[in-house]
This record gives sequence, C-alpha cells and structure tokens, in this order.
Amino acid sequence: MKGFIAILAFLCLGVISAIYIGFGTDVKSEPKAIDVEMEGLNEKYVLKFSHVVAENTPKGLAAAMFAKLVREKTDGWVEVQIFPNGVLYDAQEEFRALLENEVHLIAPAFSEVTVHDPNWMVMDLPFVFEDELEVKRAFEGELGKKLFESIETRGYKGVAYWDNGFKQFTNRIRPVVKPRDVEGIAVRVMPSDVLMDTYKHLGASPSTHSFNEVYETLSSGQIDGTENTFSNIYSKGFYKQQEYMTVTNHNYLGYAVLMNAEFWDALPLDHQKNIEDAMGEVTDWLREYAKSHNQEMLEKLKGGNSLEIHFLTEEEKQLWRNELTPVYQKYSNVIGEELVNELLYRED
Repeated sequence: MKGFIAILAFLCLGVISAIYIGFGTDVKSEPKAIDVEMEGLNEKYVLKFSHVVAENTPKGLAAAMFAKLVREKTDGWVEVQIFPNGVLYDAQEEFRALLENEVHLIAPAFSEVTVHDPNWMVMDLPFVFEDELEVKRAFEGELGKKLFESIETRGYKGVAYWDNGFKQFTNRIRPVVKPRDVEGIAVRVMPSDVLMDTYKHLGASPSTHSFNEVYETLSSGQIDGTENTFSNIYSKGFYKQQEYMTVTNHNYLGYAVLMNAEFWDALPLDHQKNIEDAMGEVTDWLREYAKSHNQEMLEKLKGGNSLEIHFLTEEEKQLWRNELTPVYQKYSNVIGEELVNELLYRED
C-alpha cells in the first residue's frame, strides 16, 4: 500500500490515548451444544437466512449454494430457507430479528455491523486494502479473529467472512477524479460514522438509506451518487440513474455471516460440523466467484455506454489518502491503536 504505511505511522505516533473497546478473551473450552451422539439428530431444523441483495449477486448465489450443501450434508435434517432482497427485514432490522430468533442467519455488510459494534469501523477506513489478497489475509488473520470475538460479546456467532468486492463511486453531477470533486454531491452511504465523516470531510452531503431504497432515491433526485461494487451497481440498475463512475477501490464491501449464539450452541454437534463444512466450501467458492463476477459486471458497464468511467491512478489515490488524513487520525483514536495497527501493519 504505497504511501499509506508512512501516513499511518505518523498517525499512530500521534495517538496519545485510545478509547478501548474490549475484545472478549474468554474462549469457551467446551461447547454447550448437545454432545450425545444421536440426540437431536432425528429432529428437523429449519434455519431462516435473511439478506437484502438480489439472488443473482455474489451473496445471493452464495446463500443458495449454502442451503443446497447443508441439505445434502445433513440428509435433509437441516433446511436453510433463503429470504433475499430484504423481503423480511431491512439491513438493520435483521440484527434484532436474529437476536430474537425470528431468523437464524444474516449476512450484513461490514458497515452495517458498525452500528452494533464500533470495532468494525476499522473496515471502513478508506484506501487501506490494495487488492483481494490483502483482504483475504486480513480475514484469515488476527484481524478477522478479533472482530468475530468482539461481535460475539453482543450475542452474535461469527460464522464466516463473505466477499463481494471493492466499492466504486458513481454520481450524476460531474466526473470525480480529485478528492474535492465530490464537494456538494449528495451521497448515499451505509450507516457508518467513518463513511459519514469521510464524505463530510470531502464536502459532500452523505445520508443513509436502506439498500432497497437506493434506486428510488436516485430516481427522485434525493441523492446524486452512491458507492458500491460493480456487481450491485449493475444488478440493482444504479447505473441507469448515473452518468459518471470512478473506479476508486476505496473500501472493500464484504459481509459477516452471523448466527444467534444461543441458537448455534443448541444445535447438535454433527449439524454444527456439517454447517461449518458447507460454509467453508461456499466461502472458498465465493472468494473466486466474486472477483470474476465483478470483473464481468465492469465489462458490462463499460460496454453499455451509459457511464463515463475514470480509473484512479496510484498517484491520484495518494492524493485521496493525503486529503483523508484527519479521518484516519480521528478513528485511530476511536477504534483503538491495537486494532488499527492490526489492519495497517499486518504481515502481507
């Protein structure tokens, strides 16, 4: 990450004190789930999986694949029912529904998780990942472990990190190349303090809207721009309401697959293992598919002639990093040095 380590070295040296948001260190050595070999295995379990994106997106396809594998691995004793496109709950309502066992699986974007656990704001710091390999190493390393430990203190069971892709900036007002080009543009962001402050610092007017309201708010002129992956920009038709797209790769849009911790603990161990095996297979598949699918959607957007597209150069990205130094400074203090350092100084 060219130039970025130097910036954050300065920032972390300047941090006098950090607000400590604790990570649970108590790891239960013994599972609470049923450990009698056959107990609970003659009972059918139905798991409701709620998410807010289209069925043909990477997350939508991964959810369907997961349901199929779980059914196969449990000989039909565990059924995963998929509810896409926010038909049951929007992105924030899902968290309450999960804790109350109205649904049993959700896969919110990282930014949505920040509302319930501020530690996750570390994932919304802009321009910290260079490519998908860096993202993979972060998920599978200490950062991923610590984030799941943190969310589990809130009653959620972290199951997997799912990929989508890097976010890009689209709008209908003007081409965006330099940081101040976004000044005055009304931008939809997910409910993350880091995202809100990032765009406010750049002079934009950020606001939050549920994912399934974005097309309507674009159509009505309530907002001028969005940040999203190629996949979501294309599948949701956002490009039809936009004129300009800047390929920034400024944030990574990934998902945290979560379950209710008590519900998970009550599952028979054999079912837990089969669910984990199915989730592992899907996660590996999704990492490769999301990358190729987003590239395919980029080619469709380029070929549609409806968007003027600019790809940020490395020099232009460095201008953005320099401009956003106050945002890095603020959230190094809020998130805490340990977690920020885990992201910025991980071994690549």
